[in-house]
Amino acid sequence: MTRKQTTRSILMIRPSNFGFNAETAVNNAFQNNKAGISPKEISEKAIVEFDSFVQLLRTNGIDVKVYQDEPEPVKPDAVFPNNWVSFHEDGTVITYPMFAPVRRKERTDKVLDQLEHDFWIVDHIHMEDSETDEIYLEGTGSMVLDRFNRIAFACLSPRTDKTLFEDWCKIAGYTPVSFTSIDQNGQLVYHTNVMMAVGETFVIICMDSVVDDEEKEELMEIFQKTNKEVIEISLQQMNSFAGNMLQVQGASGQTFLVISKTAFNSLTKEQINRIEQHTNILTPDIETIETYGGGSVRCMMAEIFLPEKSLT
Repeated sequence: MTRKQTTRSILMIRPSNFGFNAETAVNNAFQNNKAGISPKEISEKAIVEFDSFVQLLRTNGIDVKVYQDEPEPVKPDAVFPNNWVSFHEDGTVITYPMFAPVRRKERTDKVLDQLEHDFWIVDHIHMEDSETDEIYLEGTGSMVLDRFNRIAFACLSPRTDKTLFEDWCKIAGYTPVSFTSIDQNGQLVYHTNVMMAVGETFVIICMDSVVDDEEKEELMEIFQKTNKEVIEISLQQMNSFAGNMLQVQGASGQTFLVISKTAFNSLTKEQINRIEQHTNILTPDIETIETYGGGSVRCMMAEIFLPEKSLT
């Protein structure tokens, strides 16, 4: 089986009831419930941002599978599917245990049924049973994957349990690398994918958030061994979602690093130039979704690595 880091097939969920979620705000420091705008306006703005984002991806040759979230039950974070499901090259689908009870409603076989029109699904591994023990692992939010080298990175938090992470690595055939990441207020970073992103030939990471010198050294050694150029971002840039990026493929094989307009504007010219040595850049504007949802572009895209039916 050919290993690849990027795919051109992406699942995105068009939200029906996007809004601020108090359950997730408990340990998501990126959320902000700004006053002065109604829940209806927030939801409407989020849909406009979502549709523009999908159009930008499709215009650049990225195959986006859109699933329309159902109005009931209300799921304010449905726009972030990468936390509850992942799709793998061998036809395996894995679903995950979620910290917030309201987010558990996002898991639905209807999404999988829709994808089965185009892709082969041969196995479905359910990890969500650990919710009854209050043990969580929120998909590729909790884990950032070097798919080519089969290495999984995870900063531990209330949403990312070390034992469950290591169990996942045994199931999926990855080497686990766990560490602690702290924000500027001394809080655990809730998801690994807000402080680092792994591309084909580079890694973007907030090393300032990794406080343990041995863990920092281990990470740098791994990046060196796997021939990744390390592009560091600051804590302030991390707070602007500069770690929440995803590299994807276009129709002709060219690659794009998807990074929000907010995150892009936080980068220096030098950082942008270094990224552009490796890949093209796309910058959707999703300010409403970032502000009230506390997640950015990477959280909105669930990569589909499943075998395509048309190619098998």
